[in-house]
Amino acid sequence: MRFHIVHITRYAYSQPVGLCHNEAHLRPRDFELQTCRETRVDVDPLPACFEERVDYFGNPIAYFSVQAPHERLTVTATSTVHRLPAPARDLEASGPWERIAAHLRSAADPAVLSVREYMLDSPLVAADADLAAFALPSFAPGRPLLSAVHDLNYRIHREFLYDPNVTTVSTPLADVLQRRRGVCQDFAHLAIGCLRSLGIPARYVSGYLQSTPPPGQERLRGADASHAWFAVYDAGVGWVDFDPTNDQIVSDRHVTTAWGRDYADVTPLKGVVFGGGAHSLEVAVEILSDDEA
Repeated sequence: MRFHIVHITRYAYSQPVGLCHNEAHLRPRDFELQTCRETRVDVDPLPACFEERVDYFGNPIAYFSVQAPHERLTVTATSTVHRLPAPARDLEASGPWERIAAHLRSAADPAVLSVREYMLDSPLVAADADLAAFALPSFAPGRPLLSAVHDLNYRIHREFLYDPNVTTVSTPLADVLQRRRGVCQDFAHLAIGCLRSLGIPARYVSGYLQSTPPPGQERLRGADASHAWFAVYDAGVGWVDFDPTNDQIVSDRHVTTAWGRDYADVTPLKGVVFGGGAHSLEVAVEILSDDEA
């Protein structure tokens, strides 16, 4: 499926900004299921410099600096992406979760070493006994890993209320676990924390979700905004993506922008400003498939 994506970020400042430096994860990345045909990032006011590179995790990243005084900043990313469906998974065919976790802790082959960092604490997600306790009902002894993760994904969807008014990017996971409320970012972090607390590698994935569902299907949470989900590593099949906000295994309606240890690694747009005073932020996303464009 081919998607056309427009992501607009607008900042308005109460006082002039004299200088700003910014990083953006706005270009969808390429991997075996996805190809970004083209991306254009427009910045208003015109930046003094604009550079693109690939970050530590292999994500495309743009740096730009606006060096003239300004009271508004608008960043518009326009992309065309071709997305293939993920292969069908037999969730019961994966190995017992304890055996996979033990193998990943001890094996020294390059494939394992490259994912082991996703077992460690990161700035926004740390292993915790309460997270392990929440996860364990899904992880009965000997249960296949992907079956257990699928159940955890379902339980987060069932037991937590989608509520955009109770958390921020800095809300601790302990608060999310206690309040049983949050947004897609919180639910992805929660799942990652649960898995890492059991010694299982998990990473954070940022991207988009097709906003208009096929006929007869319900509209999904996270549409018309940046979306987030998580991926778990199964030594037999590699990374498998799950969307706890919508209780899904990620499909060809999800477009991946970037992945990392948590949100801090893949923030769509972040930076430093000199001046500006108070500010307001507005984000708008439109994602259309070929049959809607």
